Amino acid sequence: MLQALEKTTQLINRFSEQIGRGVAWLCVALILLICYDVMMRASTDQTSTWIIELEWHLFSLIFLFGGAYALKHDRHVRVDLFYANFSKRHQAWVNFAGTLCFLIPWCLVLIYFSYQFAFTSYEIGEGSPNPNGLPARYLIKFSICLGTIFLFLQAISMLLTALLTILQPTNSDSPVE
Repeated sequence: MLQALEKTTQLINRFSEQIGRGVAWLCVALILLICYDVMMRASTDQTSTWIIELEWHLFSLIFLFGGAYALKHDRHVRVDLFYANFSKRHQAWVNFAGTLCFLIPWCLVLIYFSYQFAFTSYEIGEGSPNPNGLPARYLIKFSICLGTIFLFLQAISMLLTALLTILQPTNSDSPVE
């Protein structure tokens, strides 16, 4: 059973890693788009609405899809008053309880409501309210749901990793990677 938990954790971690690599390319695309926008503003003193909207869409995707990668690499915000001084087993207990009581329920609530939010947008065919803006605004709204699903999967991995650390024999206090 422990091997199945370890394999599940490894599979989710590989998935989050691949998503993170894809997000890195979105960063490159955003930088290139911003450079193009700046050059157009400097040379013609104008910009296009769709370019500005695409910039914030790309930024949104980077933020939403990068959350699971940040959680995997422990690059999220943590109030680390006592945690850093805990043993690996006590850290695992904190991660287990926090993930189970806060992160997973929050993800489930956000998935539920963001899906409804995006589906309503899809039903009405919502697009940009701005002239020459991007059509299909529901696509970026569905990314809220999808990014939260990625975060939920990584939360499951974090929960299983903490559980595996807790279940290790007491003479070993090393984390499971």
